[in-house]
Amino acid sequence: MRSGRMLTDLRIKNLALVDDLSIEFGSGYNAVTGETGAGKSIIIGALGLVLGERADRTLLRDGNEQCSVEAIIDVSTIAEDFHHYLESSGLEPCESNQLLLKRIFTASGANRQFVNGSPTSLSVLSSIGEWLVDIHGPHDHQSLLKSSRQLEILDAYGGLENQRKELAVSVDYLSDLENRKSELVVDEDAYARELDLLRFQVDEIESAQLSEDEEDGLEQSFRRVTNSARLAELVGEVKALVSDSEPSSYDLILGAGRLINEMVNVDEGAEDLLDQQSQISEQINDLSAALEDYCDRLNLDPDQMREVEDRYNLVQSLKRKYGASLKAVIDFGSKASVRLRKLENRDEELVDLNKKIDTISNKIQKQGRRLSEARKEVAPKLVVEAEKQLNDLGFLQSRFDVEIVDPNELGQGSASVSRNGFDQIEFLFAPNPGEPFKPLKSIASSGEMARVMLALKTVLSSQDSIPILVFDEVDANVGGETATVVGQKMNKIGEKRQVLCITHLAPVAATGSRHYLVEKEVDNGRTHTKVRLLNSTTRIDELTRMLGGSGDAARQHAEELLKS
Repeated sequence: MRSGRMLTDLRIKNLALVDDLSIEFGSGYNAVTGETGAGKSIIIGALGLVLGERADRTLLRDGNEQCSVEAIIDVSTIAEDFHHYLESSGLEPCESNQLLLKRIFTASGANRQFVNGSPTSLSVLSSIGEWLVDIHGPHDHQSLLKSSRQLEILDAYGGLENQRKELAVSVDYLSDLENRKSELVVDEDAYARELDLLRFQVDEIESAQLSEDEEDGLEQSFRRVTNSARLAELVGEVKALVSDSEPSSYDLILGAGRLINEMVNVDEGAEDLLDQQSQISEQINDLSAALEDYCDRLNLDPDQMREVEDRYNLVQSLKRKYGASLKAVIDFGSKASVRLRKLENRDEELVDLNKKIDTISNKIQKQGRRLSEARKEVAPKLVVEAEKQLNDLGFLQSRFDVEIVDPNELGQGSASVSRNGFDQIEFLFAPNPGEPFKPLKSIASSGEMARVMLALKTVLSSQDSIPILVFDEVDANVGGETATVVGQKMNKIGEKRQVLCITHLAPVAATGSRHYLVEKEVDNGRTHTKVRLLNSTTRIDELTRMLGGSGDAARQHAEELLKS
């Protein structure tokens, strides 16, 4: 079953010969062909751009101020760690498991990039690319060249991921213990000062007996107390209008009632007005009573007023010192109390921490040793399989090696252990007899590099987690039977990963699950690149062209390639 993880759509605007191009890719092996100069490399370059590679502004299509590249990638089965990375980077989650990447650059030098609609940095975009895509060719975006990635691959090949994860958990725990210890190990003067400060803070907050619920009511009470004179003045003025003045509101509404009664005597239809007058009269009486009650509540004795003012001032003082709200003050007090207890019991806790540190350190050393030994066991097996694949691909006398360096074996004593263990790793390659081994990253030829990567990806197809592989110039200096083998290996990798391969060789293209043709056309006096998905008939036409002929023999050969 083919993996669902893949690049589904790539849209390019105003890049080199492309004005507006949309390509929908499929799962498995996608072959891309076309005549020299048609613009095949533009596809790889665009993909590199949307993965955070440097923008070459000379590729901006003439007459345009801005270029953009968008990619949609299905991440339905990618590791949960990837989604956690998006979240930790402040990016929007993937809707329906669709990751949307967008890169814009302008003639003036401005860069903008987006992930799921959220603006982000080039470094984040590049990191996302390392999770998803390996590009092998002139526009390299190759995670496999990194030592850390090679270590992960060796562990995956040997089934050592669980050992590495267990070690990582132990190392994280040790780091936490050491951080806790460092918080306790301070000089005695600083220790005494912090104790005094914490005791004062905890006592001050606890003695206040704070409640989160009192803040709003206290604020209101304080305003009422401090403005009681003015409030009493206003109450008096309202009372005068309602009931004390001549005529008062109550007197006026009674007078209105008498007049409405006369109206009712003449017209019974005015009774509704009388009911309304009666209701207003009652409301005025209720208002008058409420004013009296409010006035009584204003008449606080001096002790009550001082109590409100003192409480308010205390709360404000605590908020200035410890937090913007009573909740923040209470939280500060809780944390200070925990820290105080920890310091007061420092000696006992240090003894306990040191025991735990010793225990976990010994465990880490054992875990690290076991992991190193397991890596040294599995590395030769990887070497044998890689060299077999390289032989198939035309490197008949090449050599491959996995260098594992343990700092302990270099006389560096008991080395500190990272989350990945003791070891440093390097994949080495020697393409010709008599030549020394060199790191993969030192291989000069992009064609050689692409074939070495193809060999390794074939070996690691079931273990490697990178879902999208892109090969350019993989067929450089290849022909005959080797070309057929290259195509077969592309197809095999495509059973587990999505593969995009730009090729000039018909046997390599013929094994693709899909075949795309890149062409140039002239429209309104301007040249532009287009890409189309070939059907069974047009595919034979393209393979015939690639075989160097248009006659019956070339066409028959093309048909045979598709059948094989």
